[in-house]
Amino acid sequence: MKAWLIAIVMGAISILVSGCATTVQSNVTTFHEWPASLPDKHYVFERTREQNNNLEYLNYENLVREQLNRLGFAEASPSTKPTLKVSLGYSIDSRDVREVYPVAVNPYPYPYWYGPAWRGYYGPFYDPFWYGPPMVEQRVAQYRLYTRHLRIVIARMADGRQLYETTVVSEGTNGSLAAVMPYMVRAAFADFPGKSGVPHRVELKMQ
Repeated sequence: MKAWLIAIVMGAISILVSGCATTVQSNVTTFHEWPASLPDKHYVFERTREQNNNLEYLNYENLVREQLNRLGFAEASPSTKPTLKVSLGYSIDSRDVREVYPVAVNPYPYPYWYGPAWRGYYGPFYDPFWYGPPMVEQRVAQYRLYTRHLRIVIARMADGRQLYETTVVSEGTNGSLAAVMPYMVRAAFADFPGKSGVPHRVELKMQ
């Protein structure tokens, strides 16, 4: 395949993939000193004053609660003394992105399907590039790219020593943190406790 055709095909594939993505890709980095045995996994959420009265935060806290319960943790009740405390923080920022990509353009658009008259007739079942490569134009795509951050910390209640700290960073064109957060929380605990200090990527399909 000619180099110019390869470039056009690869450019088109890249655009289609980015435009039709239905997954959330998250870069996860975890540091931990998780004990081999932890018989008591009762926890409480440690909130700031602002978080305590923030409905968005409480919604994300519920997502973390679901994952902790799945992993065998139990939220402390008024009659149960917690041994762990959990805190979380999140943010989102954005930047404008400008991309230039090639687009193949038919130099003989309808009704001029036959190419130059001196070349003769060709039909749709023949080589579409019989008359040479198509014209290639440079197109510009401008969009806003969002970077979403999530940080979760699990520490001992008695002395505040951190046992687990994970950071999740995800980029995409979806500016709704609420829509993406369920997948970021799942990514944070996908391989709990995982390898300390080893960044990895988690890709989850959006439902």
